Amino acid sequence: MINRVVKNVDEAIADVKDGMTLMVGGFGLCGIPENSIAALVRKGVKNLTCISNNAGVDDFGLGLLLQTKQIKKMISSYVGENAEFERQMLSGELEVELVPQGTLATRCMAAGYGMPVIYTPAGVGTEVAIGKETRKFSFHGVEKEYLMEHAFEADFAIVKAWKGDTAGNLIYRSTARNFNPMMAMAGKITIAEVEHLVPAGELDPDQIHTPGIYVHRIFQGSNYEKRIEQRTVRKK
Repeated sequence: MINRVVKNVDEAIADVKDGMTLMVGGFGLCGIPENSIAALVRKGVKNLTCISNNAGVDDFGLGLLLQTKQIKKMISSYVGENAEFERQMLSGELEVELVPQGTLATRCMAAGYGMPVIYTPAGVGTEVAIGKETRKFSFHGVEKEYLMEHAFEADFAIVKAWKGDTAGNLIYRSTARNFNPMMAMAGKITIAEVEHLVPAGELDPDQIHTPGIYVHRIFQGSNYEKRIEQRTVRKK
């Protein structure tokens, strides 16, 4: 039987080196690979390019790597909750590429499918399109201009799942099934941390979201905080 289990998070990220490009799963603070991010902080790798829906908050998620200035460039679609991100961007310390959220997801998906580029109407005629190729296509009888976007090329995809098995098959829960599945397909090496690690054959095949063929390393994480980014409660 295929066994993709590594003993711990430090072994999983051992060959992440300075200057690499990482896809990091999650949506806001939901479904983020908390253990892997903490291990990258401890490892001290620098000049990273991180592709992620968001940049975490000041003291959690990718915000921890921003605090230690280990990230050189962020490619994201939503960054509004991180004051340190804002400070570094405005001061010129951090390179930032803002991408429409659907385009971000599709560029990840294209990488997983082996497609070098996609064409999308999102961003045409805006700053997003500066320096990029556009083409006109007729679709459903309507001719429009489309922007060419390149698939992402990431050295590692680091994702978080609720449950996984020793063969690397993954199941996500609720909102955590966001960027994680498409990023898991897209990295040259995919690392998965899971809350529950079970023997191969224990997961219902109909419930698996990411087949193990996409996953190279898997480990069981611990001490998940599952923080809520914006807590809204009803008045008494």
